[in-house]
Amino acid sequence: MQPVSLHSLSELERASLQELALYQLQEKLLVGDLSLAKVGPKGSKSIRQKLESFSKEKKDCSPQTFGIPLCQVIANDRANRQLQETVKSSRRLCVEVEETVTNFRAQMQKRSPLGRGCLLVPYEVFPEEPLSPDFPDHNSSWSQRRGAMSVDCITELSGNSSKLLEALQLSHPHELDPRRNLGKKKMLSLNPITWQVPRIMDRCCKHIETYGLQTVGIFRVGSSKKRVQQLREEFDHGLDVFLDEHQSVHDVAALLKEFLRDMPDSLIPRELYTAFLSTASMEGPQQLAVLQLLLFLLPPCHSDTLHRLLQFLSKVARHAENSWGPNGQEIPGNKMTVSNLATIFGPNILQKESPGEKDAGAMNFEDSTAIILVVQRLIEHYQTLFMVSPETQHNILRRLFQTDPDVIDYLLRRKFSAVLRAESENSTEEHAPILKPDQTLQSNSLSELYSNISFLNLNIGI
Repeated sequence: MQPVSLHSLSELERASLQELALYQLQEKLLVGDLSLAKVGPKGSKSIRQKLESFSKEKKDCSPQTFGIPLCQVIANDRANRQLQETVKSSRRLCVEVEETVTNFRAQMQKRSPLGRGCLLVPYEVFPEEPLSPDFPDHNSSWSQRRGAMSVDCITELSGNSSKLLEALQLSHPHELDPRRNLGKKKMLSLNPITWQVPRIMDRCCKHIETYGLQTVGIFRVGSSKKRVQQLREEFDHGLDVFLDEHQSVHDVAALLKEFLRDMPDSLIPRELYTAFLSTASMEGPQQLAVLQLLLFLLPPCHSDTLHRLLQFLSKVARHAENSWGPNGQEIPGNKMTVSNLATIFGPNILQKESPGEKDAGAMNFEDSTAIILVVQRLIEHYQTLFMVSPETQHNILRRLFQTDPDVIDYLLRRKFSAVLRAESENSTEEHAPILKPDQTLQSNSLSELYSNISFLNLNIGI
């Protein structure tokens, strides 16, 4: 096996990985006790907070992007995207029908011996031509799936007494409606989970990557509050906002920071706040190992969004220093080093208290320094931290071989096919073996596949 991206694992494998990561963090005492945030209603709101929340409800009863949980933001994005696709499909169907009718009328008027004013012609006159327009057959009924393939879910998470896994369980935007899952067991798919990054995050990052990498002092220079508020309201109303060269880079940067700051659930869940900060005192490989295990505990929507943000911040940091163009001209850097970016984004990523709570803005010097160090390591090593080593993959499959042996066959076939595809792409030989996407392994070769996987040769009591 080769190291693979965390996001390429199936939902079932990621659930098993969460349990393994939690075991290694707690049983091996790599970090202290993982404290859990209290579930349920917080303390009573003050009169001012009640008035502010009431005015917000009157102004906008259902915000689509700001101040709501990340999974709900992604669910809203998906619903708006599906609505736009439905509208586009309806318009396209109407245009096609109109074109068909227009062509039919033109043909009939051209062939009619009675001229333009009459279209009533016996059918026998033009037996080869249909007298009714051909309406396109659009079969748009399809079911939304978590992965790209239509493999059914055949197992669910085994009972785990840990409250942390309940707080950080795998979450999916299309499962937020409790009525949809009423009376149904939550099944885990054998396919990778759909990439879950909110639209505002992706568009802000792309805009700055396109227009702002050479902007000096990005994220530090002030922005127009009026323009930022307008963009915020457009996203909050579910509009399809496009960010182009007409928008100021500083306005988009401020919008991105506001989105992260106002998240009620924080990009890195508060249940893991103390655990992440404890890694600041570690050094070298141990620090990276513990950070990786903690990242494995994140729900998919938080993991995907954090990965996109760290990827973006790493790219911004690579343009911090001045450089030289192909014609010898000097290209100014943005002066935003990894340390500067960690200082700005650290408090927005790692939050101890929810926005609006008492002492939410207060932070002691030790915590502030630890946050900067941790976020700096995340930016510097994000590519490695979101990879799953072969040893960890072996441990996942060992666990699944004991709990869900009937899924091993499919998972091994897919992993083996991926390895063959990678080898065929990297091979320089003319007659290198190529595995087609729809090609499957023969049943008599399954034993050879098992014999080549060392982790199955274990005494696991079967």
